[in-house]
Amino acid sequence: MKILLNNREEEFMKESISVYEMLILKKFSFKMRIIKINGALISKEKYDTTIIYDGDDVQMLYLMSGG
Repeated sequence: MKILLNNREEEFMKESISVYEMLILKKFSFKMRIIKINGALISKEKYDTTIIYDGDDVQMLYLMSGG
Protein backbone atom coordinates (compact mmCIF):
# COMPACT_ATOMS: atom_id res chain seq x y z
CA MET A 1 0.00 0.00 0.00
CA LYS A 2 1.04 3.60 -0.53
CA ILE A 3 0.27 6.45 1.84
CA LEU A 4 1.33 10.05 2.29
CA LEU A 5 3.32 10.35 5.51
CA ASN A 6 4.18 13.93 6.39
CA ASN A 7 3.66 14.89 2.73
CA ARG A 8 6.03 12.19 1.44
CA GLU A 9 4.93 9.03 -0.31
CA GLU A 10 5.67 5.89 1.70
CA GLU A 11 5.10 2.29 0.67
CA PHE A 12 4.39 -0.64 3.00
CA MET A 13 4.21 -4.30 1.99
CA LYS A 14 0.81 -4.78 3.65
CA GLU A 15 -2.73 -3.86 2.61
CA SER A 16 -3.25 -1.98 5.88
CA ILE A 17 -1.41 -1.30 9.13
CA SER A 18 -2.31 0.08 12.52
CA VAL A 19 -0.96 3.41 13.69
CA TYR A 20 1.09 1.49 16.29
CA GLU A 21 2.65 -0.72 13.56
CA MET A 22 3.54 2.34 11.50
CA LEU A 23 5.28 3.93 14.48
CA ILE A 24 7.38 0.79 14.95
CA LEU A 25 8.17 0.33 11.24
CA LYS A 26 9.24 3.97 10.87
CA LYS A 27 11.06 3.96 14.24
CA PHE A 28 9.08 6.94 15.56
CA SER A 29 9.85 6.57 19.26
CA PHE A 30 9.40 10.10 20.61
CA LYS A 31 6.50 10.03 23.11
CA MET A 32 5.12 13.56 22.65
CA ARG A 33 3.38 13.47 19.29
CA ILE A 34 0.16 14.14 17.43
CA ILE A 35 -1.08 11.85 14.67
CA LYS A 36 -3.75 12.74 12.15
CA ILE A 37 -5.18 10.52 9.44
CA ASN A 38 -6.99 12.34 6.66
CA GLY A 39 -7.29 15.34 8.98
CA ALA A 40 -8.79 13.40 11.92
CA LEU A 41 -6.85 13.49 15.19
CA ILE A 42 -6.05 10.01 16.56
CA SER A 43 -5.82 9.65 20.34
CA LYS A 44 -2.96 7.65 21.82
CA GLU A 45 -5.44 5.12 23.22
CA LYS A 46 -6.54 4.26 19.66
CA TYR A 47 -3.11 3.65 18.08
CA ASP A 48 -3.57 -0.15 18.27
CA THR A 49 -7.05 -0.15 16.76
CA THR A 50 -6.85 2.66 14.19
CA ILE A 51 -6.01 1.29 10.77
CA ILE A 52 -4.17 3.12 8.00
CA TYR A 53 -5.28 2.17 4.49
CA ASP A 54 -3.91 2.65 0.99
CA GLY A 55 -4.12 6.29 -0.06
CA ASP A 56 -4.46 7.73 3.46
CA ASP A 57 -2.83 11.05 4.32
CA VAL A 58 -1.01 10.63 7.64
CA GLN A 59 0.54 13.51 9.57
CA MET A 60 2.83 12.73 12.52
CA LEU A 61 4.02 15.80 14.39
CA TYR A 62 6.38 15.91 17.35
CA LEU A 63 5.42 18.25 20.18
CA MET A 64 8.34 20.24 21.49
CA SER A 65 8.57 22.92 24.10
CA GLY A 66 11.29 25.30 24.98
CA GLY A 67 12.09 28.85 25.59
